[in-house]
This record gives sequence, C-alpha cells and structure tokens, in this order.
Amino acid sequence: MNIIILFESDFTGHGKVKLAGRRFGYIKKVHRASPGDFLFVGLLNGQMGKGLVTKITDRFVEMEVVLDIPPPEPLPLVLVLALPRPKAVRRIIQAVTCLGVKTIYLINSWRVEKSFWSSPVLKTENVEKELILGLEQAKDTRMPEIFFKPLFKPFVLEELPLIAEKTIALTAHPKSFAPCPKDVAKPVTLVIGPEGGFIDIEIKTLEKSGFKTVSLGKRILRTETAVPVLISRLTTLR
Repeated sequence: MNIIILFESDFTGHGKVKLAGRRFGYIKKVHRASPGDFLFVGLLNGQMGKGLVTKITDRFVEMEVVLDIPPPEPLPLVLVLALPRPKAVRRIIQAVTCLGVKTIYLINSWRVEKSFWSSPVLKTENVEKELILGLEQAKDTRMPEIFFKPLFKPFVLEELPLIAEKTIALTAHPKSFAPCPKDVAKPVTLVIGPEGGFIDIEIKTLEKSGFKTVSLGKRILRTETAVPVLISRLTTLR
C-alpha cells in the first residue's frame, strides 16, 4: 500500500479523517505508524498529499491531511479486453490500474466461456476492490471505469468505432504478421482477445471497424502477460 486511499465518508471535519478496518490494520501493522508520523494519502478521484497521524488506538487512526498534489496523468490508452478467466481478471484489473489505464471494456468472444459472465469476480464491489488495490500500489487516485459488453458484434460495429475515433486502433492477435508498433505518439485503442485469440470472423469484424491486426511475435503469451507487455510497448508508460 504505497498510498492510503481516502473516501469522503472518512472525513470528520475539515482536513481531518478517521480510518478503521483494512486501511487501519495496514497502517498499524505494516507502517507501524505512531502519532507524529506522516503517511502518503490521496482522496479517491481527487488530490494526493500527506497525512499526519494524530491519534492511534486498537480500533482506529486519526489523521490531519493536506491534499495538494495532483495524481499522475492517465495513460492515453483505452483497453478492450475479451473477458478472461475469473482468476486472471483480478490480476489484470490490478495490473492495468497500476499502469494508468482509465477506460476498460470487457467484451465477449466466441472463445469466452458463458460461465465467466456470471462469476462473482464481476460484481461491482469485487471489481472496485481490485481497482483500489491497483491505485494503492501505483500511488494514484483516479478510479478507472470498467464497462461490460456481452454482445460482441453490436459493440464492435456500433460502439467501438466511436470509442476509437482519433486514436490508433489496434487488435493484438498471435496469428498476425504485422509487428506491434512501439512508443506511439497518439492515443491508442487496444483490443486483446481471449486465450487462443479471436476467431477469424471476429478479426474481420474488428478490421471492418478500422482496427489493424498486430502481433508481439512468435511466442504465445497468456492474456495476463500479454496485456502489460502490449501496454508498455505502445506507451513506454509515459
């Protein structure tokens, strides 16, 4: 936890917060904070800064906070991802949040199992938990937005062209011969398929919507590996 994420409900007065639960446990057991110590804090979707520990008990911690530092700039990339296996979803959400991706679309594909869409992992409270963990790791406060699109063709043909307008539109596909570009100068809309890649008709549908198909090379990577590799290759995490 490299930043303590604060919520509006934590404030007990102007510049004063009281924390209990998971964050308090981390502050006490990992930071081993005492009155007089400073911790790095940030208001969700707001400014970052420092919190002065003024009181700590067995149940809560109180701090005086000054929030005067802007969060890091978002990565200029929209991620469109075929819904991965539930176990991988958690890791991917945390990873892309750490990297600064702020807009994520989880879409359907022929190789996406129907049962994935009913996984408890996709419940709002569970998704938000993973997003917060990613923000805490990266010292960021801007919450990403995640959209669920269970109908492939209507989304790709009707919505995706508008989303990708004025961006470099790319589909990562292991069977492509075109190499993925490096450190592009424009915003990117990146589509990544499921394990095994999109089927041919899905690739053609994406191409019809203006997406160029590219590859990372001959090695076939798991989705959770390919996602951060592609993002870092395209943006160099600027």
